Amino acid sequence: MTKPTTGDFTKTSGWLDWYTGPTKPSFKLPAGAVDAHCHVFGPGAEFPYAPERKYTPCDASKAELFALRDHLGFARNVIVQATCHGADNRALVDACLASGGKARGVATVRRSVTNEELQTLHAAGVRGVRFNFVKRLVDFTPKDELMEIAGRIAKLGWHVVIYFEAVDLPELWDFFTALPTTVVVDHMGRPDVSLPVDGPQFALFRKFMREHSNVWSKVSCPERLSVTGPKALNGEQNAYRDVIPFAKAIVEEFSDRVLWGTDWPHPNLKDHMPDDGLLVDFIPHIATTPALQKKLLVDNPMRLYWPEEV
Repeated sequence: MTKPTTGDFTKTSGWLDWYTGPTKPSFKLPAGAVDAHCHVFGPGAEFPYAPERKYTPCDASKAELFALRDHLGFARNVIVQATCHGADNRALVDACLASGGKARGVATVRRSVTNEELQTLHAAGVRGVRFNFVKRLVDFTPKDELMEIAGRIAKLGWHVVIYFEAVDLPELWDFFTALPTTVVVDHMGRPDVSLPVDGPQFALFRKFMREHSNVWSKVSCPERLSVTGPKALNGEQNAYRDVIPFAKAIVEEFSDRVLWGTDWPHPNLKDHMPDDGLLVDFIPHIATTPALQKKLLVDNPMRLYWPEEV
């Protein structure tokens, strides 16, 4: 695949370019599999990045995303609005409309969004909004504004995607549990995988899911969570092995409320840029049976994003 140019923009210093030669996965995805967390960036010359952005990415176009989808063997994508585009969802909408119904979207909106604008987003394929609580990526948005947005999008049948770090869950608990929608957690709430899987930090996240049946989790991004990194152990293809117990526990306990995605093109990674083919090969280590794999990759994302087809 050919990497797009960055136009007039300079990418964040130290951020690696996305991997242009992904391997073909050894794991064969089930028919109809959905990459339920990925992004498009620009191209910046057509869809400018937000002035308030915390990073400037390389361009990563819809054409490149769809080529990756086909190369890996996915049937569909869920495209999540990236913080570098702020609340300007034009690149996301353009990709969804160009997908021929094979992509849905998760947008970012502000309190000022009109009902007409929400309807336009819905018609384009948007089915959720993202609230980001990772302090290094976004500025603080008042919780009353976020709750107002959640109430408005609930009427459309949309859900809220929340991105936060594990250490912040206690202070965010009351807000999250008051949301009037399905709530999807990005990347298991970014647990510290150097801590025990049965320790208090991850136990709190499992309690969060156990006590609130509207909470789902993406078991994605081992490349962001791992301490051991991408290398295989003793020749076995179990890279990111320290993340496996955490993701496997969530898949097995909450099999009807889990999703998986590549996170392509992996914004803001500075240690290594993952091979998306190897990320797909991570899946059978956390969803160990065909039944669990079908739930994770087909049944659950279809139920959430394409309910009219289920």
